[in-house]
Amino acid sequence: MDTTIAFAGSGLDRADHVRSDADKLAALMNWRARLLLLDGLDPVIGEDGALAWGTLADADPAAELVFLGLADDGRGCFAAVAPALVGSVAPPNPRLWQAMSTLPAGDLATYGGARSLVDWHARHRFCAKCGHGTVLAKGGWQRSCTNEACKGEHFPRVDPVTIMTVECQGKLLLGRQPRFPPRRFSALAGFVEPGESVEEAVAREIHEEAGVRVRDIMYVASQPWPFPSSLMIGCHAYADDPAITIDVTELDDAQWFTRDEVVYAMTGAEDGAFIAPPPFAVAHHLLKWWVARG
Repeated sequence: MDTTIAFAGSGLDRADHVRSDADKLAALMNWRARLLLLDGLDPVIGEDGALAWGTLADADPAAELVFLGLADDGRGCFAAVAPALVGSVAPPNPRLWQAMSTLPAGDLATYGGARSLVDWHARHRFCAKCGHGTVLAKGGWQRSCTNEACKGEHFPRVDPVTIMTVECQGKLLLGRQPRFPPRRFSALAGFVEPGESVEEAVAREIHEEAGVRVRDIMYVASQPWPFPSSLMIGCHAYADDPAITIDVTELDDAQWFTRDEVVYAMTGAEDGAFIAPPPFAVAHHLLKWWVARG
């Protein structure tokens, strides 16, 4: 399958050996360093259509600087967490949809990682163990509690989410959430819960949302999704009984679609049985993978 998946493939070297070395990190914070420019959590796009970068002098003097990694020329790349920044768990806004459609793949991946990290810092200024303030550590890949009696260490989290297509009798099960644009259907999805495997999460979510029992679950592809910080784990499963019972608190609708209907929707047509998920969503790649299997 096509492995060019949005938000994956950043060209930055994460340089883990730099994060924990205060001297090396400080040496990178010089006039050559690059600062990713953000408008809140949204990207700033340059005239060339790529991410806009500045210098560390462009950052709020009171901001915390997160180390994103090393550029190809060895310069340090950073993003700023401004004191007034408020984190967000909201889905992408219209401006972000546009940016995701036009940014070069490497830039989109760099932005996605930076957004997740900056957002996490903005939402974790206080210790979850004792409530005291926290400070950035290890170049932004840790926050440390300032309470000497606690000294809690906190790390950026990634939430695993299963997203899956289901096949039965040559048809594909897709659903639509209330927030989707009209007539758009996509793969079912849900968070992995504590104490369950990816396969168990796939089976549980499909049964909860659509009332369908599945078997022979397989992994297909994954995608980092920075809204706010998920890892979408794309899977495919099979069902023997096509009967659907929709959980109306989760879905507006769920239907089985024929291969021809999926093929036509994947052309980008809007007059078919449904409108396919956009190319930057891993659900699009799941449908593309299924169509290619013939």
